[in-house]
Amino acid sequence: MYIPAAFAEPSLGRLHDFIEQYSFGLIVSQIAGQPFATHLPLLLERDAGRQGTLVGHVARANPHWQAGDDHTVLAVFSGPHAYISPTWYETANVVPTWNYVAVHALGKMHIINDEPTLLEIVSRLAGIYESAQPQPWSVAGESKFIERLLPQIVGFRIPIDVIEGKWKLNQNHPVERREKVARALGRRGDENSLAIAELMQAMLRAEPAATGEDSPPE
Repeated sequence: MYIPAAFAEPSLGRLHDFIEQYSFGLIVSQIAGQPFATHLPLLLERDAGRQGTLVGHVARANPHWQAGDDHTVLAVFSGPHAYISPTWYETANVVPTWNYVAVHALGKMHIINDEPTLLEIVSRLAGIYESAQPQPWSVAGESKFIERLLPQIVGFRIPIDVIEGKWKLNQNHPVERREKVARALGRRGDENSLAIAELMQAMLRAEPAATGEDSPPE
């Protein structure tokens, strides 16, 4: 991912937080010489490996796992994003842009076929996403049915070799312009705009002395 220095997020903890918050990811790799992508939820084991490990499963009919054990995959996690109008800067010589946050993780996929481990993966996923339900569904309550389905899926682990984050939030503009953009996003009021405005305001609060001098285009 192209990341100008002003937009790079170096904190592994913050990158892990982001993956857990926006855990529905995109796995991309080469299958038969062509890019192939699968959208799916992913678990993060923060302390497994040098930079964490991603865990998930796909349908056995999905060719993604058939590239074989130990093939390189890219996991993409996308967060809030919003169009930025140049009119909000209230100055000349500016252009439209798009603010967004994203994390990429690169590693080798290791295939999991044993049923006890597959059951653990399915149980953990259900536990996380059902936790907010008033009456959470559980794998244990459907154990016989789940056991019949396990042969239809393939699990995997991806120890992360490279992880990078891009927080593109107008850091290449002076503070005054960034404040105007955050206010404009707040007035627009949709979910993505509010999330980006909140991220921008948090960054401004954390960097009160930043000058925000213009830098090359993003």
